[in-house]
Amino acid sequence: MPGRQAEFDICGKPTEKLPFVSRASHTKGSQMNDTQSLQHTRWERKYHVIFIPKYRKKAIYGEIRRHLGQVLRRLAEQKESQIEEGHLMSDHVHVLISIPPKYSVAQVVGFIKGKSAIYIARTFGERRQNFTGQHFWARGYYVTTVGRDEEAVRAYIRDQENEDRREDQRQLFHQ
Repeated sequence: MPGRQAEFDICGKPTEKLPFVSRASHTKGSQMNDTQSLQHTRWERKYHVIFIPKYRKKAIYGEIRRHLGQVLRRLAEQKESQIEEGHLMSDHVHVLISIPPKYSVAQVVGFIKGKSAIYIARTFGERRQNFTGQHFWARGYYVTTVGRDEEAVRAYIRDQENEDRREDQRQLFHQ
C-alpha cells in the first residue's frame, strides 16, 4: 500500500503485522494461532508435566480418577493456565499445560499439586482430620518445554495408557 511502511524483524525480513485486539473484545487467555495474550504480553509457553502419587502408589482410580481431571483443570484456570491435554494413569499424571509468563512452572505445578492433594484428602480421606498437612503427591515432577513437537507430545499423552498396557504384558512374558 502506498504511504504504509513495511515492518521488519531483527534479521531484516518483512513481518506480518499482528491483528489489533481491542480491550473491549479481548478476553484473557484467548487464542490466536496458539499464541495467547494478557494485557501487555503475547506468549506461547507449553510444558509437558508428569507427576506421581507419593511412593508411586497406584492411587488414581475409581471416584478419584473421575473427579481429578476436572479438579486439575479448575486449579490451572485459577493461575490463568490451561491444561490442553491430559491423561490420568493409576500411578502418574501427564498434562500438557500452557502457563502465562507471569507465573513460573514451579508456582503453577506446586499450586495444582498442593490444592488437589487437599481436595483428595477432604473428599476421599477420613473426614475426622483437616488433612492440610498430609501429602498425596510425591515432592518432585518432570517437566519439559513443548515447541515444534507439540503434536508428538499430544499423541504420546493420548497413547500413554496403551503403552503402559503393552509394557505390563511384555514384563509378564519376560519374567
